[in-house]
Amino acid sequence: MKLKIKRDLLLDNLNKVSKAISTKNLIPTLAGIKFDLTKEGLTLTASNNDITIQKTIIINDENMNIDEEGVIIIQGKDILDIVRIIPEEEINIEVIDESKVLIYTDDEKIKYDLNVINKNDYPNVDLEKNENHVVINSEDLLNIVKETAFATSTDESRAVLTGISFKINGDILECSATDSYRLAKKELRLNKPVEEIYNIIIPGKNLVEFSRIIDEKKSDIKLHIFNNKILFEQDNLLFQSRLISGNYPNTSKLIPEDSILKITANLSQLYNVIGQASILTTDKEKNIVSLSTNGDLLTVRSVANEKGKAEMKMTVKKDNNEDITIAFSAKYMMEALNALNTEEIELSFVGEVKPITIKNKKEDGLIQLVVPIRTY
Repeated sequence: MKLKIKRDLLLDNLNKVSKAISTKNLIPTLAGIKFDLTKEGLTLTASNNDITIQKTIIINDENMNIDEEGVIIIQGKDILDIVRIIPEEEINIEVIDESKVLIYTDDEKIKYDLNVINKNDYPNVDLEKNENHVVINSEDLLNIVKETAFATSTDESRAVLTGISFKINGDILECSATDSYRLAKKELRLNKPVEEIYNIIIPGKNLVEFSRIIDEKKSDIKLHIFNNKILFEQDNLLFQSRLISGNYPNTSKLIPEDSILKITANLSQLYNVIGQASILTTDKEKNIVSLSTNGDLLTVRSVANEKGKAEMKMTVKKDNNEDITIAFSAKYMMEALNALNTEEIELSFVGEVKPITIKNKKEDGLIQLVVPIRTY
């Protein structure tokens, strides 16, 4: 294998596939990145027990020159560190006797001679595709991750709650995430309906990783869904993740149908008021703040045993003359508010011990729930 490639182009794609490298993997070869060079271009692959990422760089007259095709496995950390520090615009990569790889600049003032990983020891990576795939807009998928992933659990003892539930029926996609203390639920309509009904759970952390390497230009992403895995395809990028087995809780039952009070508030102002009031609180105390209304005045208070008290006020609009006092985690509420993309939001209250519902004032299919905290 021998090629010359633009340094920035190689580095950008190495950064993407390296998300799948794990130094703790039980299979040593999976610490490497697979370089597969053909006359069409260079394909980079990295994998661990959880995810696999593959990116193909299609050759053109400007981005690379190919002298000899071949396959090689290079230690992921080493090749990343080397490409990062080389200042030249182009890098040469040349394999010697299938046991060493030379990485050098044209003037050979910079030259690395590395041992490689035996390509025969690299596991067979099956990036299978499905003809009956689901198509979703890249912008919609990025929004789903932003609006739901934060609500997943980090407790591996309840594995299903560490994932995001994807339910697809016809042209309706419903995504839910909950850790039992809050819920984020998004429903959207796909441009193209699917024939099969899907009910899967995708690890939240894997979806977050995928969102970081998605090309942000508006394009279609294909979802190839199987019994135990899902493959995302965007142009020349493939991202495969395992699925979580188990039954996701029926979150629709958690959403209150009625309310005793609805409040309309400016999102950024409410976010700031809660943040200011919670400065004295700590994670140990669950960042508890209380919210109360008196007419069109909303007050957020916090009490820290060793520090003191905080009180912030703002004006809101109410749908009736009812008032309420309720306590909740400021951290959870602020994360829910941060997921909304709007100026005005609507908060619905059922009672002091029932979940608070947060929605965009203009309906966009997104619902956030925060469970209140008893303070007595």
